[in-house]
Amino acid sequence: MSKLAEFRQLEKHLAEQLSALEALKGDAGLKKEIEFESKLRALLAEYGYSLRDVINLLDPHTARRAPATEAKVSTRKPRQLKVYKNPHTGEFVETKGGNHKTLKEWKAEYGSTTVESWLSK
Repeated sequence: MSKLAEFRQLEKHLAEQLSALEALKGDAGLKKEIEFESKLRALLAEYGYSLRDVINLLDPHTARRAPATEAKVSTRKPRQLKVYKNPHTGEFVETKGGNHKTLKEWKAEYGSTTVESWLSK
């Protein structure tokens, strides 16, 4: 895209955003919310409270709740390491799952039950 086309596109987006901003400025609901917020902040300042204090006052259990963004810790036990030894080649494969490339090749060539019998650990 040329610089001129990019400039015109950005100019168009800016004009759209400015018109949306002007429409919001005339909205009665927005004016009411702004008035409420300014009165609330003035009241909080008058009594020396913060928003956190008011939340703790109205809902004391909120502070005890765990934030929703924390990841839950997995309680699943880790998989055990398995070691397979191919008796034909003497090659070792160490894996914690069954999705190992060499292990799959062995199972395709020798069969799953045969390869499972090669399990050392």
